[in-house]
Amino acid sequence: MKKTLALLLCLVLALALFAGCGEKAPADELNLFTWDGLIPQDVLDSFTKETGIKINYSSFDSNEAMLAKLEATKGGDYDLVVADDYIIETAIQEGLAYKLDKEKLPNYGNINPLFQGQYFDPEDAYSVPYGAGVQTILYDPEKVGFEIKSFDDLLDPSLKDSIGVSNNARVINGMSLIADGKSVNDEDPDAIEAAGRQVIEMAPNVRIIKENNMQEDIVSGEISVALTYTSEVTQACLAKPSLKVVYPTEGVGFGIMAQFIPSNAPHVDAAHAFMDYILRPEISKQCFEEVGYYSTNKAADALIEEAYRPFLTLPETLKMDQMDVMRNVSAESLDHHSRLWTEFRTACGQ
Repeated sequence: MKKTLALLLCLVLALALFAGCGEKAPADELNLFTWDGLIPQDVLDSFTKETGIKINYSSFDSNEAMLAKLEATKGGDYDLVVADDYIIETAIQEGLAYKLDKEKLPNYGNINPLFQGQYFDPEDAYSVPYGAGVQTILYDPEKVGFEIKSFDDLLDPSLKDSIGVSNNARVINGMSLIADGKSVNDEDPDAIEAAGRQVIEMAPNVRIIKENNMQEDIVSGEISVALTYTSEVTQACLAKPSLKVVYPTEGVGFGIMAQFIPSNAPHVDAAHAFMDYILRPEISKQCFEEVGYYSTNKAADALIEEAYRPFLTLPETLKMDQMDVMRNVSAESLDHHSRLWTEFRTACGQ
């Protein structure tokens, strides 16, 4: 009898241990992976207060660094990622993205259809838009002696040592490609070379090359012209309304930032809950107003404060079919862009 009880006890303990090994981590936390400061702290705090789910916020400094982490963990460790469209396409192709359960997203219908069905996720099976933007020229008319209208205007000698540019070869070389009548995704080596040489020609006018917070530099007067993103343009113009926004006459590049769940996320339900929370109109409004990207939530548009509306909704002058969406290009093309960018930074003394 004692032997039978002992065997039963061992069996129960073994089954419990086996079951424990197969369980995922508790559903009361969420491992969020995105750019630093991309989601307002108030939103993170209010989600935790409402749901009890603790958020562990980790940041990356490039889309490529994020992808490398996902590849190393085989789509594990992180529960939710917010990144740029072209890198999400790669994550989906590599099997690193989880197919959404839209029944767990009751606010899914709030998404503006304009930002759905995009090349990186044509069936909208894996991602939910978080914001959108364009590559923009911003300048201070009190410090610039002429009206800037195009990328080519940035070569003007009067702008010496006064321009700030985003530290992104594809974005800046892409603006030059568009100025040459090409696509930002053009893979012709001669086209990339010509565009890169034009960017290098701009080097004497460049004062700053940085990835984040360029709005601070133009508001403070450190620079008088910025080639930057919608979010920073919004923040700069709200701080200094006299600044002028320019959508280059040659055309603009366009991008969407979106949320997706990695394929082996430990807290899938928590990820869906946070996605749906962000899709609430009042929460989306808060994110767009604080971060400064174009609204991708049609239900939030009417809630956006009047002061923000000119910056957070896609201008009527910009039509989707007139904008060039950045996509993945070949490794050879990336190497070409990278080499030219290194020459550009060297020519700028940075």
